[in-house]
Amino acid sequence: MSAVINKEALLAKIAEALKRGRRRRFKQSVELIVVLRGVDLNKPENRINLLVELPHPPKPNKIAAFAHGAFEVNARNAGVDAVITRDQVEGLSGNKRAIRKLAKQYDFFIAPPDLMPLLGRVVGPIFGPRGKMPEVVPPNVEVKAVVERLKRAVRVRLRNEPVIKVRIGSEAQDPKEILDNALAVLEEVNRRFPLRQYLDDIYIKKTMGPPVKIRAAEALVK
Repeated sequence: MSAVINKEALLAKIAEALKRGRRRRFKQSVELIVVLRGVDLNKPENRINLLVELPHPPKPNKIAAFAHGAFEVNARNAGVDAVITRDQVEGLSGNKRAIRKLAKQYDFFIAPPDLMPLLGRVVGPIFGPRGKMPEVVPPNVEVKAVVERLKRAVRVRLRNEPVIKVRIGSEAQDPKEILDNALAVLEEVNRRFPLRQYLDDIYIKKTMGPPVKIRAAEALVK
């Protein structure tokens, strides 16, 4: 990535974004907005939904497990924030309000393969469009490793518009940590859409702050 992104220019814009706007009574998130050009989103293969692990997450994500049996034990031992049993899933059937509340309550969900048909039927219509469908954990995969990865991850999505919006940090963090997080996201985007060809603009902003624009000519190494 160092051969593509001008790290000094990006770091300067991050520092500028952190200074802009008035102080709030809460610690604002720092957001990365990547605007692409020339991406045909009518092609399903161009609609991405990726998980990127941040080197310096601002705070651990909240993880819930749909679980039963041995998987439930493993999920609890892995330190998930909540376990939702098969009976509880069945109890959610038809309760759209409760399912929406659940989707908002946790950042990521995990589940064993055998629960996915039930989950697809009960929570799928609401979880799917929100990008909240559980990550399937096969029996041969260590649950704790999956949970630890998800605690540090952000979701990178490209659906109806050629714009990617991702939280990459907190205003309380060192700008260099936020830079590392931004580079991790941009590296994954670059793998799917080479930035020298597809990048239009980058914006950095705090939750309530004005955006700081970085044109492709500034952001890319010449």
